[in-house]
This record gives sequence, structure tokens and C-alpha cells, in this order.
Amino acid sequence: MRLLKLVPDDTNIKFLKYRIPFYVVSILLIIASWGLVLTQGLNFGVDFAGGQEVRVTFEDRETAPISELRQQLGTLGYGEPTIQRFGDANSVSIRVQLPEGTEDQPGAANAIGEEVVSEIQSEFENVRRDANETVSGKVAGEFRERSVWALLGAMLAISLYIWVRFEWQFGVGALFALFHDVSLTLGMFALFQLEFSLQIIAAILAIIGYSLNDTIVVYDRIRENLKKYRKMPLPELLDLSVNETLARTVMTSLTLLVALLPLLLFGPASLFGLVAAITLGIFVGTYSSVYMAAPILIWLGVTSDSFVPQETVADRQERKARGEI
Repeated sequence: MRLLKLVPDDTNIKFLKYRIPFYVVSILLIIASWGLVLTQGLNFGVDFAGGQEVRVTFEDRETAPISELRQQLGTLGYGEPTIQRFGDANSVSIRVQLPEGTEDQPGAANAIGEEVVSEIQSEFENVRRDANETVSGKVAGEFRERSVWALLGAMLAISLYIWVRFEWQFGVGALFALFHDVSLTLGMFALFQLEFSLQIIAAILAIIGYSLNDTIVVYDRIRENLKKYRKMPLPELLDLSVNETLARTVMTSLTLLVALLPLLLFGPASLFGLVAAITLGIFVGTYSSVYMAAPILIWLGVTSDSFVPQETVADRQERKARGEI
């Protein structure tokens, strides 16, 4: 059993010894990420940029040939198509980007949809067209706006929850850690120009949940140790708390990576952005719990009094008079 233990029970790593350099690097990465987002922009998919959606059913097949469709339709010149199963296994939803200037021209958009259907029918027999719809620029704009509000709402609600459960300093620390994780994820998508769609919003929400879970575990141990070790200097107490939860953090991260890496390396192209975002989120979420959420408590003035107010001389004398001590 000892061979399976990746992290010894008596680890004593001085994580907070280099907290200032790590904080400087993290802030620079946040600035660089937002700089990339503002200068290069995000490569919005059909969900956020608008486009044409076609739904077809392969009547003589049990499952739709998604890989073949992606290769075939990628040659039409409308960017990388988004192809997903829709309902039955032999039905798919196909979304392609519209050329600039045709988003609000129903005739031109429908013609592109007809071209997509014709291309599919030229290669496959017994293909039934179920729908041919346009995702307008207005709808795509609403998707973008609501996605931003969803992310902001999730982060603020989480911070409020931690504030109520712990103290306001912990809520600020959790919010900054989540902002760090989301910023670096957006920076990766801006840098490599990966397609940014609704499923990436779902991935970011999953990252927020994972990072929050890890942060709460660390914060809960910090709170217990603040009550237990009243006179221990806060940097030493934070190091102790992180070391005590390190085994759980490592095992959780490795378990998730074991499931994600095969998908990242060998999975379908349609899932690459989603899996890449969550994989990055595991690393930055774990990092932020240790080097973002914990050290900020020092600068925000957390002490042992945050949870257990120290007993005054008058209180002690009163308890002594009542015979309690």
C-alpha cells in the first residue's frame, strides 16, 4: 500500500516561501491573457458568431458518419463545421459559419444551407433534410451576453457563499482565484484561436466548480488549524494546511487527468476545445488554490480571531469566579 501513496503523510513543503514571485507571475499572466483577448479576440463559433444550421437524418444507417461529414463539409469554405448528434444516433445537427455580410440575409443563408445538404446527398444516399435554420447575429449576440452574465453570476454567487461560510477575506480570495482561472483559460483560447462556443462556456463553469471544490477543501483545513494552533504564525499555518490536503489534491487531479488525456490525444476534433479547457483548468485550478487563494489571506489580515475570538482578562476572571476553570 505504501507504494501506491504518491504523497507521504509527513510532507512539509514551504509553498508560501515564494508566494510573492508566484503572485507577480500570475498577475502578469492575467494581464497577458486579457491583452490577447482584447487584441487578437476569441474565435467565436456559430453559437456566438451566427451561422447556418442544418439537421439531416441518414435513413439507411444506424449511426451518422460524423467524421466523414466533417472532412467533406470542411472543403466548402465555410470554416470548421460544428457537427453533433441530434436526437437519434443517425440524425445530426450541422452548423457552419456564414460569410461576412450574409448573417442578416435570409436568402443567402438558406442558399448556403441548401449547398450543405446537396454536398451531403452527393456522397450519401437516403439522406433526409429535417431543418434548415439561420442563427442570426442578434441571437448570437444574446448568447454572448447571457454567457458573460452566467460566468459573472456563478463567480459572485460562489464568493458570497464562501463569505457566509467562512469570512469575507476568504470570499475575496476565492473570487480572485476564480478570476485567475477564467482569465488564463480565455487567454489560451485567444492565443491558439481555438473555437469558442457554448460548450466552452460549460467547460469554464466546470473549471469554476473544480477550482471552488479544491479551494474550499484548503480553506476548511485552514479554518480548523486557526482554531487549533492559535499562536502559530499564519504563513506556517497556511503551509501546514496545504500540506495536509496535498494528498487529496494530487489524487483528485491525477484521476481527472487519466480520464481527460486520452480524450485530448485521441478524441474527436469536436471535443478538443472542451477537453483542452478542462485539462488546463485542472492545472490552474490546483495552482490557484495553493498560490492564489491561500497567500491572499495574509495580506487581507486573517488571524486566529477570525473564527475564535480571544478570551479577555475580564472573561477569564468571570469564568474563574463561576468555577469553570
